[in-house]
Amino acid sequence: MAKQKLTLLHFLLHAAIFYAPAFSATFTLTNNCTYTVWPGLLSGAGTAPLPTTGFALPPSESRSLPMPSSWSGKLWGRTLCTQDPQTSIFTCATGDCNTGTLECPGGNAAIPATLAEFTLSGSAAAQDFYDVSLVDGYNLPILISPVGGSGPNCTNTGCASDLNKPCPTDLRVNSESDGRVAVACKSACGAFDKPEFCCQGAFGSPDTCKPSTYSEMFKSACPRAYSYAYDDKTSTFVCGSSPDYVITFCPSSSSAAASVRPKNWDNGTSPAVGGGYDWNGKMVYDGLDMMSSGGRRHVYGRYSAAGLMALWMLSWMGRV
Repeated sequence: MAKQKLTLLHFLLHAAIFYAPAFSATFTLTNNCTYTVWPGLLSGAGTAPLPTTGFALPPSESRSLPMPSSWSGKLWGRTLCTQDPQTSIFTCATGDCNTGTLECPGGNAAIPATLAEFTLSGSAAAQDFYDVSLVDGYNLPILISPVGGSGPNCTNTGCASDLNKPCPTDLRVNSESDGRVAVACKSACGAFDKPEFCCQGAFGSPDTCKPSTYSEMFKSACPRAYSYAYDDKTSTFVCGSSPDYVITFCPSSSSAAASVRPKNWDNGTSPAVGGGYDWNGKMVYDGLDMMSSGGRRHVYGRYSAAGLMALWMLSWMGRV
């Protein structure tokens, strides 16, 4: 009996260490919008697909997702989604992943859409990279807040402003129902498909592709978000110590800490564009910044299911 128990113990520990998929972080998606958001998730090239790639997130609700170690990919919010009662085809007015279903297996976000992008290190000794991008346009506000990370550039980032209402006519996407209400705002690349806006061809390098009037409008409203392809210097954020992340759709005014450009990013003056900010470099809202310096870790996000099962079996076998 003792020999059988040792054999079973060896098998369980072997499975826990070598075969179980470890999770490196927990993403908590929170919907502060007054309407339902349907998050979509897409793994990057060479990264395994997630078990969940799309779901409904009603107002005031949150959902936590354990993320695989070394995961890279993007997530976004789909809006104004419906399912055809006759064909059961699922579609969204913005951010649709074109799969015809609630899930987005391999489906990318239709532009324009605000993107939250991540490359997780999978190790507390290495670094995560993350950003919010308006390169493919904008459809709703998103804020990323690291919880428990470390480093001078480990902080909140995103776009908390509403860019749909002030969106220029030539970039605006209006509701199909009445044609007057703006539901999204295209980037210049998405609207005009020109190399100088898309950083392609002769403009395919940081030296030749420069900000446009349109991208500068995005940058003024959301200084920490990517406004065009080579907007790396002020838009890429890095965290050590393997943090968790809170991704908030429509961050409220009391928690939209911010995407405000510090004075040392420019000459100390910023355009008086966008709501909720003091453009002298001071954050008007600072509630959510508290989350970037600490917070309770999600225990189940740090252990594999098989590892937990092995620990349980150890306890159970000790009583046999």
